[in-house]
Amino acid sequence: MSVVVLGMSHHTSPVELRERFAFAENKIPDALKSLRESGIADEAVILSTCNRVEIYVATQLEPAKAFSELKQFLLMAREDACPTITNELYSFAEPQSLQHLFKVACGLDSMVLGETEILGQLKDAYELAHKNNSTGARLNKIFQRAFNVAKHVRTETNIQRGSVSVASVAVELAEKIFDSLNGRDVLVIGAGDTSEKVARALFSRGAKSIVVASRSFERAEILANEFNGRAVRFDDWANEFEKIDIAISSTSAPHHILDRDKLAPMMKHRKDRPLLLIDIAVPRDIDPAVNFLENVYLYNIDDLQAIADDHLQQRKEEIVRCERIIREKVESLLNVRNESLNLRPAFDKID
Repeated sequence: MSVVVLGMSHHTSPVELRERFAFAENKIPDALKSLRESGIADEAVILSTCNRVEIYVATQLEPAKAFSELKQFLLMAREDACPTITNELYSFAEPQSLQHLFKVACGLDSMVLGETEILGQLKDAYELAHKNNSTGARLNKIFQRAFNVAKHVRTETNIQRGSVSVASVAVELAEKIFDSLNGRDVLVIGAGDTSEKVARALFSRGAKSIVVASRSFERAEILANEFNGRAVRFDDWANEFEKIDIAISSTSAPHHILDRDKLAPMMKHRKDRPLLLIDIAVPRDIDPAVNFLENVYLYNIDDLQAIADDHLQQRKEEIVRCERIIREKVESLLNVRNESLNLRPAFDKID
């Protein structure tokens, strides 16, 4: 039984495509069950974030057959008409599949090189699969090793030097638009982990006030109180648009929560004040058409790449060290497995 991975990420596809393949968290258990019952996978983990959708499986199938079956599964899992995809998908078999998993865990495959949020997301994806009896000895060992490698890379290299999260990059974008966050009023829509990190970064850089709107008002209150801010009911967040300067949205809504028709009348009350909208949700929360409104500046998750690139050069020197650690850990893992099966190692060196 070998481990293969099929997926798409910000490296291979735009947000317009990724959002069509994203898995809502409550849909993942059924998808994992379907993967196992179909015979494609003995074990499976689905990772679905704003920047990537990946399926990791331990399977008895030959890699080429597994890739074909997984592609069809991914296409059929969509509720809308299946789009035509060509080079947007990537696939890896061992040992490259393990190297890829370790790189993802370490933040080496992220939009913001070295960011740490992906590790938490990967742990959540694994725990969800484990809870639903979709992992076994093979994936359990590999994912636990990936988490250990990520910890090793964080402590032994400087890959996290500079801004290392989507939240911090979003705040930097706000500072470039307004020069300073001092005195700015901010609305955070959605009180999840990403929104919390954004709020914390905004508060630390001088935001005047932070208003939090969430479908869970209790959660919104907890987050708002942490920053001496204010919580509002989710249905009332639009009422804040007359006063705010920045809105950062990161909900799990399956459709746009803000479109041009809804925003246009709000802008009439702002007296030509600019409005910065940062949409870090996938699927996107904000209709791209709002960008055509006067004094509205909309940026989505892919737009953050430009700022992330500013920090890339200072980390490039660490990539070689990180990849060497990963190669050594993958080689060790596979050698131990082969020895336990009394098999000759499948390779002497990973390029």
